[in-house]
Amino acid sequence: MIRIVRLGSPRSAGEGLRLGTVRRPPRGVPRTEFASRDYYDVWYPMLSPTAELVTEALAAQHARDDKAWRAFARKFRAEMALPDPSRTLDLLAALSRQTDFSLGCYCEDERYCHRSILRALLEERGAKVI
Repeated sequence: MIRIVRLGSPRSAGEGLRLGTVRRPPRGVPRTEFASRDYYDVWYPMLSPTAELVTEALAAQHARDDKAWRAFARKFRAEMALPDPSRTLDLLAALSRQTDFSLGCYCEDERYCHRSILRALLEERGAKVI
């Protein structure tokens, strides 16, 4: 099963490996402490929006602008439809039926975070998502 989490939040029992689907590592945290501080075990920026889309997402998130958020979601889905991200999502969906792991981002509100779109994309591929 896949858990969709906020990076830096306490880990749940049985969560498994935590993948950080973020553009940048956490600021001010030594690389050797990413896992122990509950950020991530593996950094996987391929499943993060591009830097310009991150800027768009943050603007939509802070303004709670649904129209801007829908535009961001459409663009992020297009990025995830490219061959490498798409194959990665297929792989993660298949793995979710065999093992437990989690994907996460720093955003407080999942409704305005790319991880909500990752959740939908994985579910569309038949992933087991909690």
